[in-house]
Amino acid sequence: MKKTILFSALLLSQFGTSQLLKTSGQKIVNDKGENIQLRGLGPGGWMLQEGYMLKTADFAGPQYKIKEKIAELIGEDGMNEFYKAYWKNGITKQDIDFLAKAGFNSIRLPMHYNLYTLPIEKESVKGKNTWLEEGFKMTDDLLQWCAANKIYLILDLHAAPGGQGNDVNISDNDKSKPSLWENEENQKKTIALWKKLADRYKDSPWIGGYDLINEPNINFTGKNPNGTDEMSNAPLWKLQKDITTAIREVDKKHIIFIEGNGWGNNYNGLTPIWDDNMVFSFHKYWNYNDDQTLKFALDLREKYNMPIWLGETGENSNVWFTELIQLLDKHNIGYAFWPMKKIDNIAGITNVKTTPEYEKLLEYWKNGGEKPSKDYAKKALMQIAENYKLSNTEIKNDVIDAMFRQVTDPSTKPFKNHLIPGRIFASDYDLGRMGAAYLDKDFINLWVSDPAKRSEWNSGQQMRNDGVDLYKCTDAITNQYYVGKTESGEWLQYTVASKADKNYTFSIRYAAESNSNIKIETASGKLLASVSLDSSGGKENWKTVSVKNIPLLKGENKIRIFFENGGANLNYFEIK
Repeated sequence: MKKTILFSALLLSQFGTSQLLKTSGQKIVNDKGENIQLRGLGPGGWMLQEGYMLKTADFAGPQYKIKEKIAELIGEDGMNEFYKAYWKNGITKQDIDFLAKAGFNSIRLPMHYNLYTLPIEKESVKGKNTWLEEGFKMTDDLLQWCAANKIYLILDLHAAPGGQGNDVNISDNDKSKPSLWENEENQKKTIALWKKLADRYKDSPWIGGYDLINEPNINFTGKNPNGTDEMSNAPLWKLQKDITTAIREVDKKHIIFIEGNGWGNNYNGLTPIWDDNMVFSFHKYWNYNDDQTLKFALDLREKYNMPIWLGETGENSNVWFTELIQLLDKHNIGYAFWPMKKIDNIAGITNVKTTPEYEKLLEYWKNGGEKPSKDYAKKALMQIAENYKLSNTEIKNDVIDAMFRQVTDPSTKPFKNHLIPGRIFASDYDLGRMGAAYLDKDFINLWVSDPAKRSEWNSGQQMRNDGVDLYKCTDAITNQYYVGKTESGEWLQYTVASKADKNYTFSIRYAAESNSNIKIETASGKLLASVSLDSSGGKENWKTVSVKNIPLLKGENKIRIFFENGGANLNYFEIK
């Protein structure tokens, strides 16, 4: 009781600098009437894991199957110990401080209902709602960290009781049990959970709103199993209306975010709007960044005179990120990128590092063989939990730069401070837009708009999220990565600082299966040298070639490595 009173007092104290969000026509505004464009992130994988985030998608997609795999190796108690450490490390105040510093002003929290209440089959009495402290405590802590940083927290029911669709991974849906739509008790529990949350947080100005059901994807009457061709969506609108009614019994202030069927975008059959403080949420992945792809959402905004919000997006290249945010800024649409932390991740703002021991567990789970011992498996899993601490992740500065600075600034910045004489690794090319910091022919994934344009952009899936293809390097001298899969006409730019006007020798470390040619140029196109790269006998058989008398000026120089016919892999070049 004392803890609840203290938490309520903290929430009330925040109104001294209240910035409570609400809708005003087609805008989201604060209590001063100022337009607020939500620039957010979703910490996917924290409360709810999807297999691809832990590299288990091939054999365990939904979280309950991931838990089964873990329990198989270390038992139920060991599994619970792992998750306790995983939750503790996954999101901390340090993470939220970092997000605020990067420039984000909101967080969309993907919640799993089972951290807040028991599944219906585990309730001792039908219709009872047993409340669990774990989820509320995690949310309380996160809200306090957000409030301290003036970041809005949007609550998102990512996994509803029973699961809200046929894409089982996103909602931890066990198809052997009745779904949200098949069971009235699951719907009642969903409504009760939202009322409980709204009552708890009704007085916090840093709650940005309530995202009622993430990505419904179900065929009520249509043929598509994920509801993309559904025409009425009547059960979806009814449930969201019932949830809203329950929320408004205790909280009349906060925004309600609703989502359509078909992963959030099918608004067919929408009934008359039932609340005057509501926002349409839509999701966007792997398609063109143009007005046409936004037309359905813009039409909703215009027809109903309500705001729209891109509640989830991401999983693409830096080029796509920058272009998307430019498009959203043009139309005053807020957004939440997905996700924050993932193992072996280049397309997010952090990367969680895998370990050889964890890779051994993945190999066993996928292909069988000798079963790792309980001690070995537990140690491997606890190390992964430790790696989820922000201080142990790899911060992806190139992604952050693409999401913020590059949106309005076409200039380039050094990826690292390159002082010469010195060695410059090929993967450390400048930060900036494509066409300014580098040029690559395969740089974006657009398969939803055009199946022929499915791409990994960085085919090596290492280090950076541009189109430049980076691979693991095993040369004697390395920063772990090399630039590969080069094509004719591609180039990389490096900003280097010379202590004097001087002619330098460039020693280029490369590998090539056939003869290749590169040019060394200034950013303005002035030719400094042409270099022939003879075959080294293999794409990772490293060889060095030197070229002399390359003039550089005192101070900053922007030089480019231009691939005339492609095929060469670059590890580094040394300037002396």
